[in-house]
Amino acid sequence: MKTLCSIGEALIDFIPIEKGKRLKDVVAFKRVAGGAPANVAASVAKLGGKARFLTQLGQDAFGDHILDVLKMCGIDTSHILRTADADTSLAFVSLAHDGNRDFMFYRRNCADLQFCKEDINEHVLDDCSILHFCSVSLVESPMKYTHQKIIEKAIQQGMLISFDPNVRLSLWEDETKCQQTICDFLPYADIIKISDEELEFISGFQKIEDAKEFFFKGRCQWLIYTKGKDGVELFTRDGKHLSIEGYRVNAMDTTGAGDSFIGAFLFKVLQQECMELHQIEEQELLSYLTFANAYAAHTTTKQGAIEAMATMEEITTFKAQLEK
Repeated sequence: MKTLCSIGEALIDFIPIEKGKRLKDVVAFKRVAGGAPANVAASVAKLGGKARFLTQLGQDAFGDHILDVLKMCGIDTSHILRTADADTSLAFVSLAHDGNRDFMFYRRNCADLQFCKEDINEHVLDDCSILHFCSVSLVESPMKYTHQKIIEKAIQQGMLISFDPNVRLSLWEDETKCQQTICDFLPYADIIKISDEELEFISGFQKIEDAKEFFFKGRCQWLIYTKGKDGVELFTRDGKHLSIEGYRVNAMDTTGAGDSFIGAFLFKVLQQECMELHQIEEQELLSYLTFANAYAAHTTTKQGAIEAMATMEEITTFKAQLEK
């Protein structure tokens, strides 16, 4: 099977033991490994696919834990660097009763943002077919330019590029800079995933139908528009429009749901013999969306991100229960 390479932040999410409290009122947390690009790699690996992750962790206990979790998922961690000069990133989360959350990040001197392009191994992408990245690590830092280098390398090698902006405005000093940086990277992506909550901020349009031309300016071949419990839509460059409804589940924690969706979707793409997206049939695409939607729904029924993601056996059982 082909390999996914994901690049960006890996961090520790501290999730509250109790729901429905503001962050200042939470007194007890549970430690879980996370970070959007790490979550995507984990979902691919836990489903039985091949995934590699590129980042830098602190030479600290939190970095040790993240590395252990990634290895247990089956992710190739051989290109993850460690440093004693910066700390592993942390995020504290508060959960509302409906499973939605607020974040407070501790990343001002974090190891992943110090990941330099000079540290990239020349052969790191040799056996990879898809490169996936997000926007959290695109703030002005050495890591931003590492992204640029790895994206250029991936394009030269004929790989597919997947971009999930995964907007986290609290990590940017300037919202305009966040929007502009995302727009600068959009043209590199063959597959773009955005949520209904991000659409207007990124594109300036309130309706996805009006924003299609904006997203298809560059390399984009598939635009995936996720709507949480209301389902997902996919638009192709040649004018196809696919839509499926969401699954209604008792959501415990929505952390990592979007990441698990795109991870499961890319897993299905990796299973194909042909990586020419325009050659994939409409019914096949619908099956990808249905699978990924169920996978994300399952993730919300458990706490945390990586540890909430299902194996193939677990998601097969879950889908069978949903379809009864």
